[in-house]
Amino acid sequence: MRWQGQRVDAFDSGALPGLGQVAGLVRSVRTPEFQGITFHEVLAKSALNHVPATARVMPGEYTINPYRGCSHACVYCYARPTHEHLGMGLGADFETQIVVKTNVAEVLRRELARKRVLPERVALGTNTDPYQRAEGRYSLMPGIIDALGDARVPFSILTKGTLIRRDIDRLRRAAEKVDVQLGLSIAVLDDDLQHSIEPGTPSATARLETLRAIRAAGLDCTVFAAPLLPGLTDSEQQIDALVGALAEAGATHVLPTLLYLQPGVKELYFGWLQRERPDLVPGYRRLYANGTQADADYQKRIYRRLRDALVRHGLPIPNRDTHELFQLRGKRPAPPSPESAVAPTLF
Repeated sequence: MRWQGQRVDAFDSGALPGLGQVAGLVRSVRTPEFQGITFHEVLAKSALNHVPATARVMPGEYTINPYRGCSHACVYCYARPTHEHLGMGLGADFETQIVVKTNVAEVLRRELARKRVLPERVALGTNTDPYQRAEGRYSLMPGIIDALGDARVPFSILTKGTLIRRDIDRLRRAAEKVDVQLGLSIAVLDDDLQHSIEPGTPSATARLETLRAIRAAGLDCTVFAAPLLPGLTDSEQQIDALVGALAEAGATHVLPTLLYLQPGVKELYFGWLQRERPDLVPGYRRLYANGTQADADYQKRIYRRLRDALVRHGLPIPNRDTHELFQLRGKRPAPPSPESAVAPTLF
């Protein structure tokens, strides 16, 4: 997805070296509090991003991305290639060169006031996380939440960040005016694995506590078990433990997603595997031999395990309506089938 309102071919002669394609750049900031991270503060011309009707995911929908790049540094993150639209890399740059739209809330209010027809729904967290660590410094989300609530525009938020707890009262007030859908991403319970593969994220324990806090405030919260990692988090025992923990913490729904490896991210992820779990590399090469998605038989088998775990723990089975609450058209998992129980094991 292009950065709406910021032409990627525009050149700012005052930009730092390597950042000439980031229009609207005001300054670049480094602070000891965020060691190794540079914030590039920009004045955005637009807050709302209208996804093209031809897009594979969320065609025709509206999103808001207050940040570009993400300090969560998840090795598998599908959004990494979007950093290349800014003239930066999808590896270390994505994790350490964070673009901040400092005026996003003010611009959003102006855009909503001008629109004759308001968006049916706006999604946050579809590209990079709105509650990543930078939000603790810039506090952009309160203004965004208030602008959407005041304009009576329904919205959804998906995050791995526990900082959303700061805004629970504000979200609850917004939910009195408009439909608000909240989602947390929790898929790795093992602390060592989580620290290795998503090093900038809060622990699963902290995210489960955030889920409990959201539910205690009377708000629904969907959990994205995303992504499930072949050979690392996909065994029957691991899936059952994950779904059980989510059910115990009060998840309203659980939406699973399997690991998706597009070009660039695939190479990055395989490099991590080679360093951390070289024993799994041959299996992954077979599993992802045909491209970005895992072998179809594997997918069926894992979704069957997930379905069984959801039933066991009393959680609803995801359907199209559940996915569309978060505007995930194009990502809906294929339903499990009976033959999945006998599919060959790759790991």
